[in-house]
Amino acid sequence: MPDIAAVKAALTDQRIETPSWGYGNSGTRFKVFAQAGVPRTPFEKLDDAAKVHEFTGVAPKVALHIPWDRVEGPGGYAKLAAHARERGVRIGTVNSNTFQDDDYKLGSVCHPDAKVRRKAVDHLMECVDIMDATGSKDLKLWFADGTNYPGQDDIVARQDRLAASLATVYERLADDQRMLLEYKLFEPSFYTTDVPDWGTSYLQCVRLGERARVVVDTGHHAPGTNIEFIVALLLREGRLGGFDFNSRFYADDDLMAGAADPFQLFRILHEVAGNGGFAPGADVAFMLDQCHNVEAKIPAVIRSVMNVQEATAKALLVDRDALAAAQAAGDVLGANAVVMDAYNTDVRGLLGEWRQERGLAPDPVAAYAACGWQERIVTERVGGRQAGWGA
Repeated sequence: MPDIAAVKAALTDQRIETPSWGYGNSGTRFKVFAQAGVPRTPFEKLDDAAKVHEFTGVAPKVALHIPWDRVEGPGGYAKLAAHARERGVRIGTVNSNTFQDDDYKLGSVCHPDAKVRRKAVDHLMECVDIMDATGSKDLKLWFADGTNYPGQDDIVARQDRLAASLATVYERLADDQRMLLEYKLFEPSFYTTDVPDWGTSYLQCVRLGERARVVVDTGHHAPGTNIEFIVALLLREGRLGGFDFNSRFYADDDLMAGAADPFQLFRILHEVAGNGGFAPGADVAFMLDQCHNVEAKIPAVIRSVMNVQEATAKALLVDRDALAAAQAAGDVLGANAVVMDAYNTDVRGLLGEWRQERGLAPDPVAAYAACGWQERIVTERVGGRQAGWGA
């Protein structure tokens, strides 16, 4: 039977990174919806992220997105990192942006024009500089590069340009910094996407070196894709760099983790637990990549963290000895029953107990609602430009 003390210890060790852009205004390609109290600066985003960590106890890292979180002036990023530490959090992954500039219409690091590729690489180098200034250890890359029509560009040549650009940036990284390469099935490139799947990302990472790893965004797959199989293979090869947790109902919806298919989230974390992904040396980053379009930002991030925790707890409750015995005996129904028993366990009481043991409220969402922070930021954050896509 699973050791409850060991389960609680694993939950204590887990860290879930929240995205700075999750605290800003967002929407669809049709409309961005504004909310009262939304941060106007990266510093205010960190203030909100600190509240998530305060009530969950497991979200001490905040991902930046450049240029959305650009800080002007000398020593600006050092000041941002210091502000994070003062609030009890720290800067996590630095995310690049090579998809919101007119020059990137035909691609960025894969563009046929060397000048555009140089511009994109320069931006990635800027992101590494920001990592140095903030203490960040991970550079996360997602490219919208691709083509929309047959014959538009040479597919292999684009892969060569991608490899050359990545190699230049990889060489710039410090020994304790990593490159995490994300993939996406489609959009805005609908004929070919230059990094469309885990295999392409994996091949590029293997060519670069040990500190290049694959990011699995749970929303970036075709319907019916067995994401946990991908996770298991990447763990087997030591190339799973991290997750971007979110949910999708149709395509890349970026909704709250566990909202669309909590069983899928559990199955993914079951493979993480069974293949050493929670071990200290695995260095798997558990990140959220979400946009909260119609729901309140901070409570939605808190709920997402809780959803990941619940799926993790259930995955850790799988009786591995019983599962191995059933698998070895060819007991198909018995093996499935072991997994389903863990999934069907109500872990809310366990997590509430775990939180109380650490001086946290058993219901983080309710505790946040009662703390008065939401009312305060609505009152105080008046005027200025709210943060959102492109700001």
